[in-house]
Amino acid sequence: MKPNEARFDVTGMSCAACAAHIEKAALGVPGVRSASVSLLTNSMIVESDEEVTAEQICRAVDAAGYGAVPAGDRKTEAQSKRALPESDTPALIRRLIISAVLLLPLMYVSMGHTMWGWPVPAFLSMNPVGIGLYELIVAAVICFVNRAFFINGFKALIRRAPNMDTLVAMGSGVSFIYSTVLLFIMTAESPDAAMARLHSGLYFESAAMIVTLITVGKTLESWSKGKTTDALRGLMELAPDTAVVIRDGRETEIPAEDVVTGDVFIVRPGASVPVDGVIIEGQTAIDESALTGESVPVDKSPGSAVSAATVNTEGFIRCRATKVGADTTLSKIIELVENTAATKAPVARLADKVSGIFVPAVIAAAVLVTVIWLIIGKGFPFALTRGISVLVVSCPCALGLATPVAVMAGSGVGARNGILFKTAASLEAVGKTRIIALDKTGTVTMGRPVVTDVIPADGVSGTELLLAAAAAEKGSEHPLARAVTEYAGEDIPDCSDFKAIPGRGVSSVVNGAHILGGNKEFIGAGIDSPMPELIKTGESLAAQGKTPLYFAKDGSPLGIIAVADAVKPDSADAVQELKNMGVTPVLLTGDNARTAAQTGRQTGIEHIVSGVLPGDKAEIIGKLQRFGQTAMVGDGINDAPALTAADSGIAIGAGTDIAIDAADVVLVNSGLSDAAAAVRLSRAVLRNVKQNLFWAFFYNIICIPIAAGALSRFGVVFEPMYGAAAMSLSSFFVCMNALRLNLVDIRSPKRDKKTGKDDITIEGVFPEKEQIKEETKMTKTIKVDGMMCKNCVAHVKKALEALDGVEAAEVSLENADAVLTLGKEVDDAVIEAAVTDAGYSVKI
Repeated sequence: MKPNEARFDVTGMSCAACAAHIEKAALGVPGVRSASVSLLTNSMIVESDEEVTAEQICRAVDAAGYGAVPAGDRKTEAQSKRALPESDTPALIRRLIISAVLLLPLMYVSMGHTMWGWPVPAFLSMNPVGIGLYELIVAAVICFVNRAFFINGFKALIRRAPNMDTLVAMGSGVSFIYSTVLLFIMTAESPDAAMARLHSGLYFESAAMIVTLITVGKTLESWSKGKTTDALRGLMELAPDTAVVIRDGRETEIPAEDVVTGDVFIVRPGASVPVDGVIIEGQTAIDESALTGESVPVDKSPGSAVSAATVNTEGFIRCRATKVGADTTLSKIIELVENTAATKAPVARLADKVSGIFVPAVIAAAVLVTVIWLIIGKGFPFALTRGISVLVVSCPCALGLATPVAVMAGSGVGARNGILFKTAASLEAVGKTRIIALDKTGTVTMGRPVVTDVIPADGVSGTELLLAAAAAEKGSEHPLARAVTEYAGEDIPDCSDFKAIPGRGVSSVVNGAHILGGNKEFIGAGIDSPMPELIKTGESLAAQGKTPLYFAKDGSPLGIIAVADAVKPDSADAVQELKNMGVTPVLLTGDNARTAAQTGRQTGIEHIVSGVLPGDKAEIIGKLQRFGQTAMVGDGINDAPALTAADSGIAIGAGTDIAIDAADVVLVNSGLSDAAAAVRLSRAVLRNVKQNLFWAFFYNIICIPIAAGALSRFGVVFEPMYGAAAMSLSSFFVCMNALRLNLVDIRSPKRDKKTGKDDITIEGVFPEKEQIKEETKMTKTIKVDGMMCKNCVAHVKKALEALDGVEAAEVSLENADAVLTLGKEVDDAVIEAAVTDAGYSVKI
């Protein structure tokens, strides 16, 4: 939340009109800049000046006839669920059961006996006044059971802020009062006249049926609203209630909320981590699927971070608490999901405007309809019935719930998959993205150098080269050195006489041999013979955006180890998915043109802007926005201005806190495929919202005129009880439609399709920058048999890249093939001969 934002729990709301009145009351407090009320989560977010106090806002809401209290820190399960809609469901079910049990005998007498002659006790048979008294008493009890409609509805009417309860109370109350008046008149009439009036004039069953059917709808609505918050409730229930901490040298089990920063706690196999912390002892694998959606457990060792609600699957670990209470990762995720549901998406603006005037307009329409039918000459019962039908068929709740239920369901799906939307507006905006700017380092690529190639010199094995290089680099803290040592593993020989020559390389003694490692100039000066083949290979690697590290032993070349910031495994597929959805990817990087071009070629990104200074990224985003709605994906401090400037800022979860704070969306898993999933989810939510809004408007536009009697000349008459049934189901349909979002597979590209009329062309947007569009290279894939290890891969690669016209050869041991990048046509026989001479067989 923003620094000047505050969250409140709100009570007393029954429909969208209530939400509109509460927002109006909050905005009436001097200094309040904005207020957003969620009918779904019974909450309100207020942005105000610093001098505005929570008490002022609460008083304003109380004066409007509702309740508001500041949302406190979530510490217990009971507190965490206090505002969730499903808590009303048990009480509504009890009301519904009592109402239904009483309604059945009422309908038996009022309709079964009077219309179809069903038998009744003798004292009621042919006793119209007695039947009328029976109906009055039973209807009165049913109305009393559902008195909340009348209390809330008439209070709202007195405050000149009518809501849905007002419509129900007026519809049922007018039916009951009118029938009561007629009953008194019947007592003074002849039996025949009283019997005729009983058959045509009493509406006690309508009064009871209206509140009962609306209670059916409210129960279904409460249940379905509760289902849409299942994701949020599930998150709240993930964290364990207790933690085992070390106090005074002993293990002590305490409530999880009592853990403080710095406490040492233990987690046994199968137990959940109670708070965020760092492992200080033990090794294990942690199931983080609850927070990230990633099903494969993550290996953890001393120094690794662990998060609350994740599950220890294997070993015994001892951890130190780093974040507790509202500061844990889980609490932050819950807060984001809640805030997303509490904020308003732009698509809901029309519904909000309509909701604010809907109920008064319906009341006016009901009165007008009654008067018009009286003027036309219809009898008072017919005219009154039409007015009551208009009151009870109208449904402002469907309008108010159309957007928040879809947003809550969508944000819950995102949270389960490690995609966190900070606001409803950001959830909507991502789906409208037409251009997506991608930072390279840490976003498209791993963000750290890794070994990509091990190419030994003639007569040297790959293992010998790797172990010697790792031993020589063991004493260096340079990122390239760490990449080599990590790739070599743990069994690295010791070295002595280590020296690091800045900008050139390293020198050390390994097993009595003098090892040199570094750039070609440094190695060239330290060997006894030239190495033209290795230099050619190194230049080829450099052309691919890799950094070749040359190594020599006692004056003789050992070979080359190439290191590069490797592309993430999912980046190429993610880029293609974005293209399939009509989103144009742009690589935005400060790296040189050659490295950027290689990354673009590996991922399929055609539009590349390289050599960009950190301060220029926001400017470039502004230029891209002229061509369509633009998102920015980044992870570093230098990306923060661009993330803020973009229509949608998407931060990689492993990035800096500054980048995450500046973004609108956070990808917990740090994979680019989640950016495509976020677009896919946003579009699904937008479709769902539009479906809900269509239904809400269509329902009211069609049903109100029919209830008013527009089709009565054709024999179509909408009785009040039918209107109440329709109203009770309207909101339920909206909520159930939103629940369909839980069935959307946001990682499947099967149903992807482009949005917008035309593809976006951004050629020539940055004439002052080096924008590269890679020319299409010829590629050829060949099958290679006989490779057994990485050394074999290196030999095949070396043989192929020595051929004239072969610019690069990507050899895969797993796939038993090689993908050749050709600068010109190379005869198949030449390729086959080269592989055969190297000792392997080939199939082209």
